[in-house]
Amino acid sequence: MKPEVDADLRREWNELAELVRHHRDLYYNNQPEIPDADFDEFFRRLQKLEQRHPELAVPESPTMEVGAPTAVSSTFDNVVHLERMMSLDNVFDDEELSEWLARTPAETYLTELKIDGLSLALVYRNGQLERAATRGDGRTGEDVTANARVIEDIPHQLTATDDYPIPSLLEVRGEVFIAVEDFAEVNQLRQEAGGKPFANPRNAAAGSLRQKNPEDVRPRRLRMITHGVGAREGFSPDSQFAAYQALAAWGLPVSPYTEQVHSAREVREKVAYWADHRHDALHEMDGLVVKVDSYAQQRALGSTSRAPRWAIAYKYPPEEVTTILIDIQVGVGRTGRVTPFAIMEPVFVAGSTVAMATLHNQTEVIRKGVLIGDTVVIRKAGEIIPEVLGPVVERRTGSERQFIFPTLCPSCGTRLAPQKEGDADWRCPNSRSCPAQLSSRLTYLAGRGGFDIEALGEKGAQDLIYSGILSDESGLFDLTEEDLLASKVYTAKSGGVNASGHKLLANLDSAKSTELWRVIVALSIRHVGPTAARSLATRYRSLPALIDAPIEDIADTDGVGLIIAESFKSWFEIEWHRQIIERWAAAGVSMEDTSEDLAVPVLEGLTIVVTGSLEGFTRDGAKEAIITRGGKSSGSVSKKTDYVVVGENAGTKETKARDLGLRILDEAGFIRLLEHGPAVDEEETLT
Repeated sequence: MKPEVDADLRREWNELAELVRHHRDLYYNNQPEIPDADFDEFFRRLQKLEQRHPELAVPESPTMEVGAPTAVSSTFDNVVHLERMMSLDNVFDDEELSEWLARTPAETYLTELKIDGLSLALVYRNGQLERAATRGDGRTGEDVTANARVIEDIPHQLTATDDYPIPSLLEVRGEVFIAVEDFAEVNQLRQEAGGKPFANPRNAAAGSLRQKNPEDVRPRRLRMITHGVGAREGFSPDSQFAAYQALAAWGLPVSPYTEQVHSAREVREKVAYWADHRHDALHEMDGLVVKVDSYAQQRALGSTSRAPRWAIAYKYPPEEVTTILIDIQVGVGRTGRVTPFAIMEPVFVAGSTVAMATLHNQTEVIRKGVLIGDTVVIRKAGEIIPEVLGPVVERRTGSERQFIFPTLCPSCGTRLAPQKEGDADWRCPNSRSCPAQLSSRLTYLAGRGGFDIEALGEKGAQDLIYSGILSDESGLFDLTEEDLLASKVYTAKSGGVNASGHKLLANLDSAKSTELWRVIVALSIRHVGPTAARSLATRYRSLPALIDAPIEDIADTDGVGLIIAESFKSWFEIEWHRQIIERWAAAGVSMEDTSEDLAVPVLEGLTIVVTGSLEGFTRDGAKEAIITRGGKSSGSVSKKTDYVVVGENAGTKETKARDLGLRILDEAGFIRLLEHGPAVDEEETLT
């Protein structure tokens, strides 16, 4: 059996894992908050921690997972891939590449550009396009077939040839992107239509493919390049390159940059070549993928839980450029955090023009040693927020000046201070009435993870606060058409409320009956995100019941813990916080989970561990099935575990369960347990 994990070590792992999950979800389903390189660093730190302490490397770790689950608020149906889509492991320097090549020798490799786009799987039956789906978590993705049909690169019908007859089933994997040369025009059209410009081609492609109306997809100029084959019937190529030749013959787009090479030396030459020619490709690229060409050798090498062992992505360093730092200003977020940011001479980097970059906090400004007026090095590798790395000291003229961090909030004038001793971040403590915090909280609660109020964006939120229409978020659901007459965003030039204003009022009315977990998220309670909110809403079914619950009881909720429980309870100790709930409830916002199809709590009091891959459940789906029936879904096996559900590649948890003599179920037994509770027959328990 594995040794017990030290509490501090477990806490470090939990924090890193949560960071990776959070930022991975933003990358695939929303807007990233950190650079790609920062995410890679978090991920690598988690991998190294698990390598040093193998007992932490559980199947539920982000290092074992592919992509991210589809967003709960997605308007597209979920579909299960015919064959699981994988991710790629990365290397970042020649030493790591050499180690991979040494343990993965091959007569022939393929080198392919790593396209910075959105993964897509196409299913053809008898040559006819049947379905297109995003990668999602590798098993389940979003059905975007209607939108894929308007992408010119994707044929609706494959073309047969004498050498390449059409297979009865073909699942093709590829990447959707916007060509670099088309990006500026796509952004221009978006701005002319009143939208905000995309930060980079990758975000533009991801947002475009998820348009509700396929006709809105057409002008986005989406392209596609295929780079793999999944499930197939009537098609048995002996190599990856041979598969690409067949795909091209059938009319599918393949990369013109893919090459066969026959030694480790040639692989390194291609890595070096593309490092110097990154902008020669028609699409954004952030690395070079190296694959073993032979399918037989690929099968022999196999894969880990998330990535094939026969392929690797060599990630190039983030791009860096220099520009002039014109000024340093500060912004105030919804939690009161005051963040300095650089105002720079606009510069083109990683496919887009940037004029602002983060400086994180005042400690970082000092550490980096940057002065206003400096020539600075900034880094941006396709991510949303560029970063100032530091000054080019030799270019100083003597006219530069030091940045002085403000002592007062630039929005409300309140004296700034760290929340607790030792904090690098300084915050505005005036959460009650600081306009910047209020407008940021309004924007947040209206987002996809909260009430999902489409007509309430950043400009609308600022307008409602700065115009005095709202004094805080408590009055949001009391808004009337008369109130909006004082708005600039929601009124027409000719007078009266405009279409956006009417839409806002309609959105607010619809949002009153939203799910309870969204209401909890919308409160902006520190540490309480969608995962914890879902668990709490599922367990307590109403906000009053949750508020009245003892802190120890809340902490015992699966996926919550003491820190979140304490944060939740302390939030309700503040009177004006309670007034928000009271006013929302008085305005008709539902404070209860009113689902009619409530599952019978047949698992109440039971702790269940699910390990390995199940055919009929995603990891989150199995967890939700347990929680909604009153059970506790645990990530670790112990003597207190009642059942262990074992799927494919279960690993050490199954071994530990057997050593402890616990009851073990296969998937069929799990389904019967969900239906009937613990009164399962002995024959349903595996031996």
